Amino acid sequence: MLNRRTFIKTTSIAGTTFLLAPQLGKAAGFFKGSPNEKVVLGMMGTHSRGLYLAQNFAKIPNTEIGFVCDVDSKVVESTIADIYKRTGKKPEGFTDIRKLLEKKDVDAIVIAAPDHWHAPAAIMACQAGKDVYVEKPCSHNPHEGELLVAASKKYNRLVQMGSQRRSFNNVQQMIKELHSGVIGRAYYAKGWYTNHRESIGIGKQVAVPSNLNYELWQGPAPRRAYQDNLIHYNWHWFWNWGTGEALNNGTHELDVIRWGLGVDFPDKVVSTGGRFHFKDDWQTPDTQNILYNFPNNTAAEWEGRSCNGYNMEGLGRGVIFYGDKGTLFYTGGNGYKIYDGDNKLVREVKDDVPVDATNKVSPTEALDGMHMKNFIESVQGKAKLNCPIETGFKSTLLPQLGNISYRMDRVLHINPENGHIMNDLEAMKLWSREYQKGWEPKV
Repeated sequence: MLNRRTFIKTTSIAGTTFLLAPQLGKAAGFFKGSPNEKVVLGMMGTHSRGLYLAQNFAKIPNTEIGFVCDVDSKVVESTIADIYKRTGKKPEGFTDIRKLLEKKDVDAIVIAAPDHWHAPAAIMACQAGKDVYVEKPCSHNPHEGELLVAASKKYNRLVQMGSQRRSFNNVQQMIKELHSGVIGRAYYAKGWYTNHRESIGIGKQVAVPSNLNYELWQGPAPRRAYQDNLIHYNWHWFWNWGTGEALNNGTHELDVIRWGLGVDFPDKVVSTGGRFHFKDDWQTPDTQNILYNFPNNTAAEWEGRSCNGYNMEGLGRGVIFYGDKGTLFYTGGNGYKIYDGDNKLVREVKDDVPVDATNKVSPTEALDGMHMKNFIESVQGKAKLNCPIETGFKSTLLPQLGNISYRMDRVLHINPENGHIMNDLEAMKLWSREYQKGWEPKV
């Protein structure tokens, strides 16, 4: 027997299919469902970024935060209380994402758990028939990203990555201007991110707090002993769970770079750097440069400095595109400047929304709602995803390749057709990872 939700979706498809061209079906970023139906969300990982997402999704019309899932029971309780205070409706709480995915009345899952959970949870959500909003990076390693793309197609689910700049109106305009030749042929781009993070110290192995399910927190990752400088944020700097600054923040700049240069996969990547600022448990580089060559005769660079916040071009993050007739400076929020070949300012597009590059939760908080709204409207059948997983995977792969080059300490030669590393079996071992037995993601 069809339940009400299934009946509405089925009858809506029957009544509206003729309005959409065949290529604009769900796999291309549209959901042929009722555009008037409420979207019920399940939130996974709500300590910081996830709470922020829940609060902002709750503001979108016809959107309900129906379920909250976190491995920290205190976080579940505080999130439920926060959403209830804001909306008057109390979400149902879970510790185990697998239990949440059994709920039939969840339309979509929003994933803001640690990086090692992003792709495995998103794949499980697709298999459970849920659409997905997954924070960047979409995967801990390239293999997972490929699996997530495959899962989105196989189970016919919408998967949007949280590359919010894809939905900023002025950034969309900026890319159109780039592609129309406003600075001639753009052939080189440079992006950067700076911060002034403190040392995480040397952690001590202590008892797991009673409110934390550390087994579920580790999930797909091989088991490591709990230590007191790991949760809730510093896991970013441990290879077993995190992906370093290159993916924590560089994914955003590299996504804009890839978009602006009109490229998919590079053909050469090299990265240098190190953990230079402090001597502590931090494993990923706090200072890193990644260089890329692309097959369309363009190149790019990303610089990350986690522990020295000195601005470049007056900003903590940004992207500059260099062309044969001028330069375009993307100022990191929703504005940009265009210069001619003599470095004369031709035009400046401004946005009054402030950008705080050091904000851990959201440097572009006032703009992010555009991207969330795009996801909801896509689920409702009223829009097309601005960052479908195929796009998110390619942009996530760029910093992942940079990290592999850094860890292997050599240049990587890349197949520009699929992004795979060529003639280097040792480096390709980092294309995937070791999983805790029984947790291997499968499509």
